Amino acid sequence: MDLQHWLGRATHAIQDWADTFGPYRPHPSLQVDDDRFGAVFEEFTARLADNYPFFHPRYAGQMLKPPHPAAVVGHLTTMLINPNNHALDGGPATAAMEREAVARLATMFGYDTHLGHLTTSGTIANLEALFVARELHPGRGVAHSADAHYTHGRMCHVLGLTSHPVRTDDRGRMDLGALEDVLRTGEVGTVVLTTGTTGLGAVDPVHEVLPLAERHGVRVHVDAAYGGFFTLLAGAEGPEGLPPEPWRAIARADSIVVDPHKHGLQPYGCGAVLFRDPEVGRFYLHDSPYTYFTSTELHLGEISLECSRAGAAAAALWLTFQLLPPTPDGLGRVLAAGRRAALRWADLIEASDALELYQRPELDIVTYFPAVAPATLTGIDAASARILADGMTGPDPVFVSTLRADRDSFAARHPGIVADADGARILRSVLMKPESEDHVEHLHNRLERLAGRA
Repeated sequence: MDLQHWLGRATHAIQDWADTFGPYRPHPSLQVDDDRFGAVFEEFTARLADNYPFFHPRYAGQMLKPPHPAAVVGHLTTMLINPNNHALDGGPATAAMEREAVARLATMFGYDTHLGHLTTSGTIANLEALFVARELHPGRGVAHSADAHYTHGRMCHVLGLTSHPVRTDDRGRMDLGALEDVLRTGEVGTVVLTTGTTGLGAVDPVHEVLPLAERHGVRVHVDAAYGGFFTLLAGAEGPEGLPPEPWRAIARADSIVVDPHKHGLQPYGCGAVLFRDPEVGRFYLHDSPYTYFTSTELHLGEISLECSRAGAAAAALWLTFQLLPPTPDGLGRVLAAGRRAALRWADLIEASDALELYQRPELDIVTYFPAVAPATLTGIDAASARILADGMTGPDPVFVSTLRADRDSFAARHPGIVADADGARILRSVLMKPESEDHVEHLHNRLERLAGRA
């Protein structure tokens, strides 16, 4: 895609539409001449240079990458109108696009029926899911993996719910025995399962928890904010294929959260929450004396805790899905490249004398640490910190991140490491850009050299 061409077409298309309403004189208070703007714009672009190269495969740090050009065009084109998807009165076209895009997400997860909408983030989406959980099971708390995103503990506090962290196994997945101990107390109304933890990319055993939850009469919420689109690789052939059981089981969960602004190629500000039972919409009921008046059809603001939401986010997702749909042959090909890259790098690390694999990747997150002598947690921590800092400098920079692993987690995976501290930082790389597949060897060689100096 020629981004400049299509952005030019965007401005012309919106101007043609605007011209149908007749001319008007822009107010002089809004006028800014080009010379003045040019000076400020020069400073603005110079300040934007103080960023990491999220677009480049040498950036393998956090869960960051630019949106697809189609999403950029869709978002910026719609911003020229600036619809608000809270009500049909504020964004009739983009509200329809949102419903269609959300329906495709529901189909991707196997929902036959659903109620759902986009949100500004996975945090807000999870808040909404836990809000509904509270209304259905008042007075009962929420159990979640100890490695689940911190948003669950935080949102439980916001909602006045008791949070029950459940220990994880030696792969970072929720421990079923520990979960059953918590459920036996009768104090839990909802279990949160994570399909793709943000630290390790671990996938909780959804298919094994569902019958356990049913026996104890609790709801199941799947936080698939990071890993949800990997359901497209469930049962796929080739090395990128994932065991289908946990992914297929998501269709039986009561609610799901997924973030299109991660693997869905969208700009930030695009999360989503889905409920299997549309009847939970009753918990959102409210009245507004000036908002819902041009249509008797259900407005998105009537099934959302948020009020104003950018219609541009829905438009960008809708346009992207027309070109790269959430199917194995669409977005699935993008995720497959990142998954293959992670597996390839894991193989290289396992064969390395300078680096050690912390654990095999389940999705596209690779965790590893420098081999140090003596093999102690303090030595690993210091070497990881040096590699992180040194990697970002010099003529051949690489950008990774660190993850703190506690003493017990380290011992479960690497019992030979001397535990002379409470934990240690290890190195972590997210290979969510498909271009990473062609850059893995370079990343590995650079990290090996850095580890040799650490």
